Amino acid sequence: MSMNLKPRHQLLLATNNRGKLREFLPILGDLPLQLVIPANIGLTLEVAETGSTYAENAQLKAEAFAQTSGLLTLADDSGLEVAALDGEPGVYSARYAGPGASDADRRARLIDALRGVPAPRSARFRCVIAIAQPGEATSLLFEGTCEGEIIFEERGSNGFGYDPLFFLPEHNGTMAELPSEVKNQISHRARAAQAARPFLEAVIKDQ
Repeated sequence: MSMNLKPRHQLLLATNNRGKLREFLPILGDLPLQLVIPANIGLTLEVAETGSTYAENAQLKAEAFAQTSGLLTLADDSGLEVAALDGEPGVYSARYAGPGASDADRRARLIDALRGVPAPRSARFRCVIAIAQPGEATSLLFEGTCEGEIIFEERGSNGFGYDPLFFLPEHNGTMAELPSEVKNQISHRARAAQAARPFLEAVIKDQ
């Protein structure tokens, strides 16, 4: 591992999704931690998301990556919960259109599932973050949610996943239309990360 900082000064984000990295950096980047992803340290690890809840999946990833890397590790699992679909796609949001499907495929599947459902189509983004420390038996959990509605017209390019369909009435725009500085304050991932900050600050102080 070739890094400038000692491992205890690094926070491994257990994802190679650079969209997530872009969201976490403004929220956690001012902490005295170097945020790295597995690709930065040459780590190749696949963790099957076999949990039935966001918390279980986040813990599986955080604990596996912390054990393998020896680094303080943050993992998240998140999803879209649509009221008219009884909370689906939920924990299966990333797999909603089947293996190998693109974000566009998943958005198309969601629109098809909601045909005939009148607006407003209430929905919620939910994120659960797990933070694991090497040598610790269990990880700690932090949660954030964001309320909105599903629209059928894709709008905006500043996002990924279901963001172009997730409309926030109070901002008169979709998640993908929001400026990054706004999204990084009100998104489900931002709120979960903000909830996790005091714990990360405490860990840093103890080192």
